[in-house]
Amino acid sequence: MSSASNDSAKPKLLVLIGPTAVGKTRMSLDLAKAWNAEIISGDSIQVYKGMDIGTAKIKPEEREGIPHHLIDICDPVHPFSVAEFQERCAALIPAIQSRGKLPFIVGGTGLYVESVAYAYEFAEVGSDDAFREEMRLYALNQGAEALHDKLRAVDPEAAQRLHPNDQRRVIRALEVYHLTGSTVSRQLEGQKKTSPYELCIIGLTMDRAVLYARINERVDAMIEEGLVEEVRGLLEQGVPGDAVSMHGLGYKEIVLYLQGHMTLESAVELLKRDTRHFAKRQLSWFRHMNDIHWIDCGENFNENLQTIHGIIAGKFRMELEYTINQPFDDGGNAQ
Repeated sequence: MSSASNDSAKPKLLVLIGPTAVGKTRMSLDLAKAWNAEIISGDSIQVYKGMDIGTAKIKPEEREGIPHHLIDICDPVHPFSVAEFQERCAALIPAIQSRGKLPFIVGGTGLYVESVAYAYEFAEVGSDDAFREEMRLYALNQGAEALHDKLRAVDPEAAQRLHPNDQRRVIRALEVYHLTGSTVSRQLEGQKKTSPYELCIIGLTMDRAVLYARINERVDAMIEEGLVEEVRGLLEQGVPGDAVSMHGLGYKEIVLYLQGHMTLESAVELLKRDTRHFAKRQLSWFRHMNDIHWIDCGENFNENLQTIHGIIAGKFRMELEYTINQPFDDGGNAQ
């Protein structure tokens, strides 16, 4: 049997990735309507209730009737993980297919998206509470950067992906190395890049200077919309400042301001800088992924949209006019 035949027997999965502020949300709505899709958020912070402004979460009234999944599914005190994301997608994707719709993952958290697209198997490494406490105290006494330097010494790739303020994940990466003698990055490299799905992955990118300007404008808009009040409200509700959710962009910086460690102006500038660095790390991660069809998002949105329609039609071997408002069968094929 040919590889094309094998692919056609797999369920279809559409994926849209790209750095923050590149325009994934707007593009995803038009694609979802055209291809009869339901959207699965591939964002590690949009899962949290009450964390709306800082995550640029699409409002219910903006979703144009398109179902969105894995948004507002847990409280901010819950340490949501890639394994949980993978588990939920394993149930969601066939459920979406059973409704005759196309599963469509949209997001910028590279590990989350890849873990589903290629069915990563995460080994049960275990834990060492004494080691975690030792690392926590080290960070407390020496600073987050010093802890991050420990990770950089043993796993530079993981250190590049993780922000120094993401203490939980930095400690976990160190713990994995401590327990196994193998780095998290080496374990990821060992994953088989084969997929249980017929994948079509679209990547959005744009000129770096333009992207950075959009990031700066987005941060200013978030402040105007009430980001400080949102973070203050979360803290008043009892969400710890060092919770996993609060390590998200827009939250850790404003927490520092609210705790009196810096002025609001400094926090905003830090947020802009951190977001630019995050976008750079996102692009670095995506560049190592397989089979991405990259689209340079210029000013002509409709032209880019038509290009993407052509890519999807070619990959899934069907014409767009036959898919609009048409259900998919259990294999993800238009009926």
